[in-house]
Amino acid sequence: MNDLTTIAVFCGANAGAQPVYLDGARAMGAELGRRRLGLVYGGGSVGLMGMVARAVRDQGCRVVGVIPDSLTTKELMGQKVGDLIVVETMHERKAVMASMADAFIAMPGGFGTLDELFEVITWGQLGLHVKPIGLFNVGGYFDPLVAFIDHAVTEGFIRLHHRGLFVVENDPARLLDQLTAHQAPPGLVAYDGLDRI
Repeated sequence: MNDLTTIAVFCGANAGAQPVYLDGARAMGAELGRRRLGLVYGGGSVGLMGMVARAVRDQGCRVVGVIPDSLTTKELMGQKVGDLIVVETMHERKAVMASMADAFIAMPGGFGTLDELFEVITWGQLGLHVKPIGLFNVGGYFDPLVAFIDHAVTEGFIRLHHRGLFVVENDPARLLDQLTAHQAPPGLVAYDGLDRI
């Protein structure tokens, strides 16, 4: 069992084309708050980012945003949500979020979300961490991505046991339950100094 206190959520600074995405962000934030879990996220106040952060904050739980200085005028509109850490680069943003989190959840988003997701999966593959990773598959958003990853396994580019680095679920409560119970795949041994990422 994993002792989860703070969850990093990767998601879009846009709302998406369907209302189900904002509804999913609200539901995830509410479930995090119900479980008294803190949130570390990309720091934006717009799109899915803003929705999940406000939902966690409204439950009285800690919210920490991490945002590169170059994005403060694009992703931070109006009131900031929770505490805000401004960093210099996207690399620093990911490293700070990873160091603060006990687990990672990817929600619908674009290239930035996918970059964040695949970086933490790759770090897990390399044994740099053993933190659980989940895809919150709102409206089947990640179905094509999961199918592609399964194709990469079939074609011999991803080892089958590395497919177990992440779990996929379309319900926030079930996803968090799976992250709490998740164990890193066999054969992965974390390096000393895990907290450095």
